[in-house]
Amino acid sequence: MSFALVNGRMLLGDGHTGAGLSVGQAVIIRDGRIAEIADAAPARLAGLRRHDLRGALLLPGFIDSQVNGGGGVLFNDAPSVDSIRAIGRAHRRFGTTGFLPTLISDDLEVVARAIAAVRAAIAAGVPGVLGIHIEGPFLNVERKGVHDPAKLRELDRSAVGLLTSLELGRTLVTLAPEMTTPGIIGELSAAGVVVAAGHTNATYAEIGTALKHGLRGFTHLFNAMSQLTGREPGTVGAALEDPASWCGIIVDGHHTSPVVLRLALRCKPPERFVLVTDAMPGVGTEATSFELQGRRIRVTGDICVDEEGRLAGSNIDMASCVRNAVALLGVPLPQAVRMASQWPAEFLRLGSEYGRIAPGQRANLVAADDDLKVLETWIDGRSFAEDGG
Repeated sequence: MSFALVNGRMLLGDGHTGAGLSVGQAVIIRDGRIAEIADAAPARLAGLRRHDLRGALLLPGFIDSQVNGGGGVLFNDAPSVDSIRAIGRAHRRFGTTGFLPTLISDDLEVVARAIAAVRAAIAAGVPGVLGIHIEGPFLNVERKGVHDPAKLRELDRSAVGLLTSLELGRTLVTLAPEMTTPGIIGELSAAGVVVAAGHTNATYAEIGTALKHGLRGFTHLFNAMSQLTGREPGTVGAALEDPASWCGIIVDGHHTSPVVLRLALRCKPPERFVLVTDAMPGVGTEATSFELQGRRIRVTGDICVDEEGRLAGSNIDMASCVRNAVALLGVPLPQAVRMASQWPAEFLRLGSEYGRIAPGQRANLVAADDDLKVLETWIDGRSFAEDGG
């Protein structure tokens, strides 16, 4: 199947070489990939079906590495192919064309079921699923947030086989480095697992050691981790000082002050910040509450809180995160979009296929208006309607 997207304002190039919105060009798609970026002259597009974007923005599809739920479904409650499909469908309406279903701390038997479900979903071609994010149970109880403390445990070698068993797609594991050993972090990294620090009380020195052994990033920077202080830089200080690691940020105006995030963006290259939603089941619904491991979570706008007022993920979508990055952080639109597309792809080691509008990339794309209201999405060249949306 071949067609051309025309008459759009397209975000071409990447954040390393510049380039912003381009007009007068066409994106030619063949067999699910971007075949060519060409002049939109009629003679050049002869014989191709054309999709007129009517001046809309054409952006790389958003990639969200932290999606606990959506469409009324919580992944922990039902780790199945059908759940993954429902979650992906809910987030696709807001521009997310690639995501990691995220399992928060649970028994290892549930972790195994979740990995099996993601493996089956990828094999079945469920649109958008890129792998799995296993957030715990190898976390520090002192920084547990809303994670069930009864589920938390140390990470020893007995669990390495499970964490490296997906075989298809990417596995992201969030752990507290002090709850395992540098050797196990290195072993996971060498096996292709993307290792991130989160829900951790690690010292600056402990994070430094973990970085040397393969720690690649930080889950929801500033939240549920040891803070930057005058005498102990903590996890936050180590994350901001290291120029090579990636930092996930939730730009909802609640998890972290926009002032603090603006300061963080001055500390390291902008391409090392990636937007995440940490989304819960309410995204894409009108729900005002949901159950999380036996607790009632209240939803108000973008905020999810438990009975004690603790944040419990979010009710935000990725298009809103991009919009907030522009409005709250003062980030130019091209940079904000790349924080939701190109740079998450690079963090997950998927940059050769995802995250940019360029020849050879998978045709995962978003058409949106100037307010970033999503008008259409394509995953591997297939529209939402073609995928049963």
